[in-house]
Amino acid sequence: MKKKMLANAWGGSLNKHRCIKKMLLIVVAVVMLNGCLGMPESVKPVSDFEIKNYMGKWYEIARLDHSFEEGLSQVTAEYTLKADGGVSVLNRGFLSTKNQWKEAEGKAYFVGSDSEGYLKVSFFGPFYGSYVVFALEYENYEYAFVSGPNTDYLWLLARNPSVEPVVIDMFLKMAEERGFDTDRLIFVDQEEI
Repeated sequence: MKKKMLANAWGGSLNKHRCIKKMLLIVVAVVMLNGCLGMPESVKPVSDFEIKNYMGKWYEIARLDHSFEEGLSQVTAEYTLKADGGVSVLNRGFLSTKNQWKEAEGKAYFVGSDSEGYLKVSFFGPFYGSYVVFALEYENYEYAFVSGPNTDYLWLLARNPSVEPVVIDMFLKMAEERGFDTDRLIFVDQEEI
């Protein structure tokens, strides 16, 4: 009888521990899956955003560099609407050290309202990062200033391989005001080889 009581007490305790472990794993997974969403406090997404106007090819004019873009020139991003309301993303750049093109295919979805320039983008599995359009030329969608989840991620995108100096000046000013380290910016070589 004592053995049976001990087994029940031990088994109940084990089940309780397993349940707690499962709950912790679920919490950690949710935090990890959403860990790269959000934006710097100083960044606010544009409103009156029209996703259809944003579709098409964009040239990367400047960026804060990261391992996934390191050494790339002629970088472009192409956006197309998906049937489910999301966006297909095709990023492409030339890696001159290997004399080859690199591509990354992804998907993006609005985080909140579809009239706000705040999306989540994924290039691998269920892991998403923030894509926050915080400045935009509204008339023809000629350029966009984009942030990630924190001030380590920043891009200047344009419809053409170059922009007027006034756009770069505005980009630098707005980025500095929002706490981005503009001394680390890389201006992307868009000249065809």
